[in-house]
Amino acid sequence: MGYLVRDEEGVEKWRMCVDCRDWRKAETVMKQSKITEEFMSKTFKGFQHETRPQIVQDAYQAAYEYAKEFPNIRNNRFNSLALLGDPGCGKTHLCMAVANHLMRKGVPVIYFPWVEGFNEMKNNLADLETRIGLMQRIDVLYIDDMWKGRKTPTDFQIEQTFAVVNYRYMNKKPILVSSEFDVDAMCKFDMAIGSRIFEMAREFCVVVHGDAKQVNYRL
Repeated sequence: MGYLVRDEEGVEKWRMCVDCRDWRKAETVMKQSKITEEFMSKTFKGFQHETRPQIVQDAYQAAYEYAKEFPNIRNNRFNSLALLGDPGCGKTHLCMAVANHLMRKGVPVIYFPWVEGFNEMKNNLADLETRIGLMQRIDVLYIDDMWKGRKTPTDFQIEQTFAVVNYRYMNKKPILVSSEFDVDAMCKFDMAIGSRIFEMAREFCVVVHGDAKQVNYRL
C-alpha cells in the first residue's frame, strides 16, 4: 500500500515507505509516457557502441552525459538533446535510453512519434487543444523522427509544432529530438522552429553522417 506499519522494534506505526512511493511514481510516469514496452527496454547498457564509428560513439556520449547532467541543467536555456542524421545509427535507442532513465527518476516524459502522432491529431481534432497543452507543459517532451514522412511538412504540422516548441522554449522546458534532418534542413522547413531547437540543444547536439554500412547498425 506504500506504507510501513511496524518500525524496527516491532511497534505499529504508520509512515510512508519512500522506496514504494518513488517506485509507484516512476510506474505511473512510465504508463503516461505512451512509450511501448519494447522501447521501455532501451538502455545505455544495451547500446553497443564500442565497435561503431566515432560519430556514433559521440552520439552515445552526448546522450549519456545529458542524462547524467539533467538534474543540473533542466531549468537552463541549453537543457535539451538533439540526435540528428542518418537512419539506423541508434538515435531513437539513445533518446529512449535517456527518457527511460529520467522516468525511473520520476521525471514525467511524453513520447511523440512524428508521423503517428500527427495522424492521431488529425483523426481526433476535438482533443487537439488538450494534446497540445499536454505536450507544452509536460516536464520532458520526446519528439521522435521529427519531420519524417512528407518531403515538405504541412501547414498543420508546422503550426502545431511551433505552438509546442515555442512554449517550451519560452518556459525553458526540455525537449529530446531525434531526426534524419540536420539543423540546416530543419530551418528550411521552418526557421523559427529549427533555430529554437538548436539553441536549446546546442550543448548536446550530434549530427551523424557517414558510410551507410558502417553507421547503420541494421546493415
